[in-house]
Amino acid sequence: MALDLASLSAQSAPQPSQEPTVSLRVSERVRTADGVVVFTLVDPSGQELPTWAPGAHIDLILPGIDLVRQYSLCGSPSDRYAWRIAVLLEPNGRGGSRYVHQALKTGATVQIRGPRNHFSLEESDFGLFIAGGIGITPILPMVTSAEADSRNWRLIYGGRSRTSMAFLDELAAYGDKVQIYPQDEVGLLPLAEILGTPRQDCLVYCCGPEALIDAVETYCAGWPEGSLRTERFKAQPMVPEEERAATFEVVCRRSGPTLTILPHESILDVADRAGVPTLSACHEGVCGTCETRVIEGVPEHRDAVLTEDERASGDSMMICVSRADGARLVLDL
Repeated sequence: MALDLASLSAQSAPQPSQEPTVSLRVSERVRTADGVVVFTLVDPSGQELPTWAPGAHIDLILPGIDLVRQYSLCGSPSDRYAWRIAVLLEPNGRGGSRYVHQALKTGATVQIRGPRNHFSLEESDFGLFIAGGIGITPILPMVTSAEADSRNWRLIYGGRSRTSMAFLDELAAYGDKVQIYPQDEVGLLPLAEILGTPRQDCLVYCCGPEALIDAVETYCAGWPEGSLRTERFKAQPMVPEEERAATFEVVCRRSGPTLTILPHESILDVADRAGVPTLSACHEGVCGTCETRVIEGVPEHRDAVLTEDERASGDSMMICVSRADGARLVLDL
């Protein structure tokens, strides 16, 4: 029997006010690299967990500090009884990783929401995976799946040093399909060499620091459209207030009210003030938690989650950062 916990994919209809939470127990915690701890999460009563696919992440709802943090699932999708996440301690962060490292001891419980996936592995003749630092976490189950399906693939993995790079022992099993680039030994990833020649038969998956993703995007600009898939752990710079769209209206089809969104406000903030049920986490257009279905109108997308095809369809939007390309939107709120 599986837990009654919704599993959302990139193609699922958003349900911001209905996604449940569940309490899971830390069954094991293991240090896997400098500052990186791997946590195994299980249902306290031994029930199966919801299915998930490579690229999925979950929300950890952290009590007492009013934070929600997203962590990629980095275990095996075939293991229905345990989820695995790896958390990098960020001393200069806002406290989420510090809380997880300090409070989630073996036997502790934590509230979970998800899983959710906007970084799914797709069919292609060749998969090129590029990971930087803790960005290896969503990539790891992707290469595991690619290998199990006898796909052609290659992983390029960079980090500050070998001791800072998680899961090197697991990746060693794949031999020369995995290329390791510790910066203190060989310098930065040779992206010009790796991505300099566009390929028609290849999908590129990249996760890691902003500088790495920005560089990969630049090198892939000349590749066939849709070749690159990225996942960001941190938000891109917000659009300056003076560049934001003018005031517009949002009709909340399910709950009833019509909201007026001023240039300095987000749809999410105004909806929350009006008592409209919403679900959110990052407030920065990165995690996908607040994805909301668009019924009428054209959204102006400012998130880092949706693909270009998903943006062009206009079927959904992230209401924490995106706005209206026009005077009115009707949303499934």
